Amino acid sequence: MPAAPAPSGTVRPGGRTARVREAVLRAAGDALAENGFAALDLAEIACRADVGKTTVYRRWGTPAALAADLLTDMAETSLPRADTGTLEGDLTANARLVVKTLTDPRQGRLFKAFIAASLCDEQAAEALHRFYDTRITEWAGCVTDAVERGDVPAGTDPHTVIAAVSAPLYYALLNTGRPLTPADADRAAHAAAAAARAGAYTSSPPG
Repeated sequence: MPAAPAPSGTVRPGGRTARVREAVLRAAGDALAENGFAALDLAEIACRADVGKTTVYRRWGTPAALAADLLTDMAETSLPRADTGTLEGDLTANARLVVKTLTDPRQGRLFKAFIAASLCDEQAAEALHRFYDTRITEWAGCVTDAVERGDVPAGTDPHTVIAAVSAPLYYALLNTGRPLTPADADRAAHAAAAAARAGAYTSSPPG
C-alpha cells in the first residue's frame, strides 16, 4: 500500500529549499512570538524571510499549515531525552527543559500563541497535539528504563508519567501568571516520580 502523502509543509527538503524553509519558519516564529496566531499573515512572512510570496503560498497555503510545520520542526529539533540512570534524575531534566523553554522570552510567547490558536483552529490544535506526542514519546524511554530497572511497577504507563511532569508547569504558566522557576521543575519531577513509584500510573492504580 503506498504511503499517505505528508501534510502540507511537513516534508523535510534539502538544498535551497531547506534554506527557504528555515528562513520562513524563523520568520513565522518571530511573527507568532510578537503578535500571536491571529496576526500570522503569509505575505508578511514572505517579506520577513525575503522569499517570494508565491513560494510561501504554494508550499504552505495557509497560516495554520505554516504554524503546523513550525511545530513539526521544533519537535524534531528539540533536545533528546536525558539518561541519568535514575527516574527522578531523568524527570528532573525533562521538567527543567520545559521550564527553560516556557520562560525563554521567544519560546514562551510562541507556546502561548500556539495554545491560544489551538482553542479555535483545528489544524493548529492537531499540530500542537502532534508536537506533544512527539516529545512525550521521546521522553517515555526514561520510564521504560525505570520499569526495566525495577524502580517503578510493571505496567506503568510511560506517556502518562511524562505528561504528569509538565502538566503542573503548564498550569502555572497559563493560570497563575507567576514566573516559573527551577524549583517548580524539581517539585513537578519529584511528585511524578513518587506517584510512579507508588503505582499511580499503572493500569490498576492502588486504591
